[in-house]
Amino acid sequence: MDLSLAPDISRRMSRLVKSLDLPHIKAQNLVCFRSTGSTGRARARIWSLPKIWQMALSVEAHYCIEVISEKFDNLSPDDQERTLIHELLHIPKNFSGALVPHRNHKHRSFRHYHDKVETLFQMLKNDRSSRR
Repeated sequence: MDLSLAPDISRRMSRLVKSLDLPHIKAQNLVCFRSTGSTGRARARIWSLPKIWQMALSVEAHYCIEVISEKFDNLSPDDQERTLIHELLHIPKNFSGALVPHRNHKHRSFRHYHDKVETLFQMLKNDRSSRR
């Protein structure tokens, strides 16, 4: 598998954080990559920097967003946005370096997670339409 920095994705993530009003996310602490050669089913992945590593390296929490080129780049622009929103939802409100799972004790189904992504995507789309 090959990795390279993805400044285009970084710019999109920064815009999403701002447009969706996600003030708990420090866009400057998101590092985005594009990978090739993955055999998995995922379109994108998020990687965290756990607290122990933050302490060991004396750094703040950071997250890496990886888009898998073979799966992500062929998506429509709307589905790419949904995918990026999905990855942002894995970041907890305290921006601690931990990850929020798809399922939690409150909402046991993946359906709830999908609905949240779609709600945010529609907000984004409506906001863009109203600005025109």
